Amino acid sequence: MTLLAASFAQSVDCTQIFESRKGELLREVEKIDDARQSFEALKAATNALFDKQRASIEADRKALVQKEADLNATQQNIKALIAKNQKILDEIKGIKESKISQTYTKMKDSAAAAILDSLTTEEASRILFTLQAKKISKILAKMNPLNASKVTIRLSEGPPFQKSTQKQIPAQNTKSP
Repeated sequence: MTLLAASFAQSVDCTQIFESRKGELLREVEKIDDARQSFEALKAATNALFDKQRASIEADRKALVQKEADLNATQQNIKALIAKNQKILDEIKGIKESKISQTYTKMKDSAAAAILDSLTTEEASRILFTLQAKKISKILAKMNPLNASKVTIRLSEGPPFQKSTQKQIPAQNTKSP
C-alpha cells in the first residue's frame, strides 16, 4: 500500500510537472505566434514598399521614355531647321557671289585689278574664282605682280578661300616690265 501511495504521489507530481510544463509551452507557442504575426506584418509592409517603389520606378521610366521621345522629336526639328537655314544661306551666298561676279565682269580690267589689289588674298581669290578664266587673266595682268602671284597660288589651292598657311612668295620688284 505504501508502494501504491508512493506511486500515486509520484504520479501527482508528474501531472503537476506536466501541467506546469504545458503552461510554459503554451507561453512559448504564444511568443512564437506573436513573432510569426510580426514577421508577416513586416513582410507585408516590405512588399507594399517594394511595390510602391516599383510603381514609382516604372512611372519614372515611362516619363523618361516620353522625355527622350520629345527630345528626339525636338532634335529632328532642329536638324530640319538647320538644313532649311543652310539651304537659304547657300541661296543667298550664290546670289551674292553672282552679283559680285557680274559686277566685276562688267568692270574694266584695270579698275577691277586696282580694287582686288587692295583686298586680302583670300577675298580677291574668292571673287576671282567666280569669274571666267579669260576675265581672270586680264585682271591678273593688271594687278601688282606680287599680289597677283599670291592670288594665283590661292586660286590653285581652290576653295574654301580662308586664311591658311600660304606659300610665301619672295618680295619682288613691283615694277611692271
